Amino acid sequence: MSLKGGKTTGISSALTSALFLGLAPVIGKQAIALGFSPWIVVALRTSMAALLLLLIMSLFKRKYLYIYPAGLLGCGLAGFVNGLGSLFYYQSLKYLDASVGGLLYSLYPVFLAGWLILDRQPPTKLTTTRVVIAALGVILLTLASPVGVHWGGVMLMLVAAIMYALHLPINQRVLYDIPAPTVTLYTLLAMSLVVVPACLLFNRQPLPTERSWWPIVALTLVTFLSRLTLFLGVKHIGGMQTALLGLSELFVTIIVSHIWLKESLGSIQWVGAVLLGVSLLMVGFEKLTPEKKIQPGSWLNWLRSPEVPPNIPWGPHD
Repeated sequence: MSLKGGKTTGISSALTSALFLGLAPVIGKQAIALGFSPWIVVALRTSMAALLLLLIMSLFKRKYLYIYPAGLLGCGLAGFVNGLGSLFYYQSLKYLDASVGGLLYSLYPVFLAGWLILDRQPPTKLTTTRVVIAALGVILLTLASPVGVHWGGVMLMLVAAIMYALHLPINQRVLYDIPAPTVTLYTLLAMSLVVVPACLLFNRQPLPTERSWWPIVALTLVTFLSRLTLFLGVKHIGGMQTALLGLSELFVTIIVSHIWLKESLGSIQWVGAVLLGVSLLMVGFEKLTPEKKIQPGSWLNWLRSPEVPPNIPWGPHD
């Protein structure tokens, strides 16, 4: 695939992922309102999405089931981190509006910049500028909330954003040698190994029997589709650019929560939304290429296989 074609694929995949991710807090909030505990919501949507992808790949794309040990460890680590983050994410939705929760979660590019610096991948000046503009937009959107903010919920959501940001560079390293569907599958399976036991240990709320299950089914599909497109974006344009494009999920969350949950933004919050839009539009000036060169001293070097076998069912860098 040409560089231009890879850039187009990466951008379209990142934006598609953002579309689905923007629906997650709204649907998750609806599921909680219908009587599902946050523990049950995160356990069901993650495990069902993982099983759905495993079934599809087992029936139609069995070659993508192969993964080398270092890659499996990388997916396991990313899944463990993101699984913990998703627990904090859905717990926070008990206390925050879907729109405010989504806005706080969108700070993850700021945290991702820090993780990438630790991994010897310092952002460009343009990327740093975009992160600052996006952070300012999110601050205006959050602090100007007319209904106030539950600070316990804020802290839970910020921890979720930090965890989500951490799993992106981990998966980016693995994606250098492994196809996006394979990474998606094993990351989701690892997430399930975290969230399902947590639900069994800590959930004290019975499973609703007479409630509508459509939010859980919808969240499963959103998780399934958003993860596939997310990792495809990371593979072609890198974690930071995918994260910045992913900020467009805010607009999805804001619009859908306004129509569906009757949530609204104040005038200052709309200024923040405009700043986020500016950060997104600046992507046209970025050189969107995934990180490929191993940097000396990087804390994620161990995730990359020293030699990818030539006879694997999918080609290296597929």
